[in-house]
Amino acid sequence: QVQLVESGGGLVQPGDSLRLSCAASGRSFRSYTVGWFRQAPGKEREFVATIFSSDGITYYADSVKGRFTISRDNAKSTVYLQIDRLKPEDTAVYYCAADRHSSYAYSTSTSYDYWGQGTQVTVSS
Repeated sequence: QVQLVESGGGLVQPGDSLRLSCAASGRSFRSYTVGWFRQAPGKEREFVATIFSSDGITYYADSVKGRFTISRDNAKSTVYLQIDRLKPEDTAVYYCAADRHSSYAYSTSTSYDYWGQGTQVTVSS
C-alpha cells in the first residue's frame, strides 16, 4: 500500500514557475513508476508525465514537452514536477499516481494503482 500526497500548487501568473511535489509513504516506493496527470474543469483527466522506477526514464505529453520536468528522489520518497513558463491552459488539479507494475501503458490512468488527492494549479493574470 502506498499513500501519495501532492503539494506545491497555487495561484500564479502566466510565465511563472512552480514545483509540485508528490510525497509517498509505504514500502518499496523506489520500485514504483510514478506519473502526473491533470484535470481541468469540464475536461477529462489527462496524462502529463511519468518517470519509471527501474531506470528513471521519463515520458511527457506532447503538450508539455520542454516546459515540464519530472524527477524523483527515492531517498525522500518524493517525485517532483517542475513547471516552467506557466500558461492559463495549465490551470487544473494535478494528481500524482503510482504504478506497481511499471506498465508500458504509462499514459493511461488505469495503469496506476494509487492516487493522491490532487493539488490545484491556477494560472491567471
